[in-house]
Amino acid sequence: MIESASHAAQRVRTSPLQPLPRRRPLLNCMSYLDLHREVAQDIDAEIETALERLGPLAGTTRSTVAKLLEQRQLRHPLSVLPLLTHAIETGNPGPAIPLSAVHLLWWTSACYLDDLADADGAPISGELTENEALLASVITGHALPIQIILSQKLPEEARSALITEILNGWIISVDGQIDHMCGDICSASRKSVTETYRTKSGAPFGMITAMAAIFSGATAEKVELWREFGQVFGILWQIFNDQEDILSGRGEDLLNGTVTYLLASVIEDASPASREHVLGLCSAAGCSIPARAELASLLRTPAALDRYRAEIDGFRAEAYRILDELGGDGTYVQVLRHLVDHASQMLLEADLAPATASDAA
Repeated sequence: MIESASHAAQRVRTSPLQPLPRRRPLLNCMSYLDLHREVAQDIDAEIETALERLGPLAGTTRSTVAKLLEQRQLRHPLSVLPLLTHAIETGNPGPAIPLSAVHLLWWTSACYLDDLADADGAPISGELTENEALLASVITGHALPIQIILSQKLPEEARSALITEILNGWIISVDGQIDHMCGDICSASRKSVTETYRTKSGAPFGMITAMAAIFSGATAEKVELWREFGQVFGILWQIFNDQEDILSGRGEDLLNGTVTYLLASVIEDASPASREHVLGLCSAAGCSIPARAELASLLRTPAALDRYRAEIDGFRAEAYRILDELGGDGTYVQVLRHLVDHASQMLLEADLAPATASDAA
C-alpha cells in the first residue's frame, strides 16, 4: 500500500528534522512522488535510527525487523501524507519526517498481518520463517512507532496525544479488519461496507493525519478535521486497492469471500432473482473457478461500473470539501489534492461480454 525506499544503511543520513529547502517554483508543479523522492533518504535514516535504539541486547530483533522491512516494501509512497498535512499547516514538511517513518512502519506491519490472515498466508523468503516475521511485525508496527514518538522533543501533552493516536489507530483498524473478514454477504450494503472501510483503512490514515496536525500545533478542531480527511482518504484508498486486486488477476477478495464496496453495490442493486444468483456465486467462489469468473464479470458490467464511478467521485468530492475547509498553504494543498485524485482513479473497464459459469467451465 505504501512504497518505501529500502537499503537505509547505504544512504546518506541527514537530520530528520532538517527543513526541506523552500523551492517555490518547483513546488508549483510538484507531485507527491516528487516530494517522496526528496525525503526518502531522511525517512530511511529515521527508521535506521529507530532500529539502532533497540540496542545491543536486541541485536537479533533488529536484524529480523530489518529483513522484514526489506522483504515487505510497499508499492505506494503514502508516507508523504503526514508531510503534506504538516506542510499545509506550517508551510514546511520537514519536521514531520519522524511521522512518515511511523506511518511506513505501521503499514508494513499491518499489511503483513493482513496477508497472514488471508487464505493463502503472507509470502516470506527463506531468510525469515513465518513465525520470525510475525514477531518482527509486532515490533515494527507497535514498539518502533512509539519509540520514535518518545524520542521527539515535545511537550508531554503532545507526546501523550500522539501515543494515544497510535494505540487507538491499531484498536479501531483491527476491529474494522475483523468486521471485514467476518462480513455477512447477505446483509452487505454500501453503507455497511463504507463504515467498515472507514475503520479498517480510514482509521490508520486518520491516525497519521491527526498526528501530523498535533505535531504542527494545530487546534483541536483542526486535528479532528484532519482525522476526518484521513478517514475519507482511507475509504478511497481501499476502493483503489479493491480495483487493483481485480486488475492483477489475483482475485483474492473473491477467493477469500471478502465483501468489497463494488460487490455490495451489485448485490444491493440486483433484482430479487438476480440477488439470489449473485449470492450463490459468492458462496461457490472460494472453491469454484467458473463461479469466480462469472462473479468477476458481473462486477464489471457497464451499469455497475457507472454507479461505482459516480460513488468514487462522491468520496473524492468529500475529501475536496474537507481540504477546502482546512485551508492552509495552497501549494501543498494542491499536491495533496493530486494525491486524492490518484486514489480516486477509476481503474476498471466494463466487461462488454459478461461470462457465465458455464462459459468459464
